[in-house]
Amino acid sequence: MDTQTKFVFDTLWLLLSGILVMWMAAGFAMLEAGLTQAKNTVTILCKNISLYAVACLMYWLIGYNIMYGEGGAFMAFGLALSGFEDGDHSMMSDFFFQVVFVATAASIVSGAVAERMRFWAFMLFTVILTAVVYPIQGHWSWGGSALGGVLDGFTDFAGSTIVHSVGGWAALAGVLMVGPRLGKYLESGGIRPIPGANLPMATLGTFILWVGWFGFNGGSQLALGSMDDAIAVGKVIVNTNMAACAGAVVALMLTQVIYKKVDLSMVLNGALSGLVGITAGPDYPSVGIAIFIGAIAGGLVVFAVPLFDRLKLDDPVGALSVHLVNGIWGTLAVGIFNPEVSLWAQVKGIVIIGAFTFAVSLAVWAAIRYTIGLRVTEQEEREGIDLHEFGMEAYPAFQPQ
Repeated sequence: MDTQTKFVFDTLWLLLSGILVMWMAAGFAMLEAGLTQAKNTVTILCKNISLYAVACLMYWLIGYNIMYGEGGAFMAFGLALSGFEDGDHSMMSDFFFQVVFVATAASIVSGAVAERMRFWAFMLFTVILTAVVYPIQGHWSWGGSALGGVLDGFTDFAGSTIVHSVGGWAALAGVLMVGPRLGKYLESGGIRPIPGANLPMATLGTFILWVGWFGFNGGSQLALGSMDDAIAVGKVIVNTNMAACAGAVVALMLTQVIYKKVDLSMVLNGALSGLVGITAGPDYPSVGIAIFIGAIAGGLVVFAVPLFDRLKLDDPVGALSVHLVNGIWGTLAVGIFNPEVSLWAQVKGIVIIGAFTFAVSLAVWAAIRYTIGLRVTEQEEREGIDLHEFGMEAYPAFQPQ
């Protein structure tokens, strides 16, 4: 294949994959709206479309040059304010593919802090996450610096750590700072379930995310201009799909055994956990190993959700269990099952990227808390953020007249 034809195929694959990943924004919106209360639906939908727009603008303005700039990430920051040159047409497809990953990390945070955080507080954090926090750690990994050699050997094919765990660590810091929803944890020590308003919507969101993940992982091959690339993409997509299936089935069976009834929300998160778990390394394993990785991920989420509740870390959609826990598992799995990757290198990557993201995020959340404030008032939370911050309702026809 000649150079121009290969360039066309590679570019087309990046763009189509980026479009699939952008479609995941709709999946996150539907999943989050479905697993939370109807009185906060407008807020959640507005957050998800707004965070996508803000992420794209901030990553173009600052983040992309930090992540892929010459020298260290902090040196690149000083050159980042002009965005990349519009004349660099060969970079456009790469920028688009990278920016939709940034938005994914922000979407993870949105679900974990839902139903009690002020809209503008969340948006301010999104600006900092997408412009600075995500790009700096991305520079240490995909950006090529390896943090001066400290992260040499660290491997994360499509972002179990770089995207999903980063979103999870940022979300954990936010959950700690904002606190649980009113009435979630009882004085007696009990835990009050707060069921989602629309499980069909949550299920639709999961399927959208599942489809989008084929672009998320498949596109991370970054090329489709040769026979070898085409074979590799096929392997990545099959492994991605089978890991998700295994995660869903294991969650299905475990909830039947543990609770004597199948829990649909756990099955949905089981599928997503399988997807997160395989994301660090869908390119190397056999289908059998991919299924095993997804199965472990599906089991982990079933135990992680109640564990976070026992720790009084209120996560309405299970984002910490899906993205943080299984982002860590997926990254470790590469070191366990891929003989060419050092497990120690994977552990170092998890710890360094996680510590950086959590510490900076905690500082940012704290700064927002003690300036403009993080949390809505008790009255606003009880009556719904939609009514007080947006002056509208998602389902006005169903309200009493």
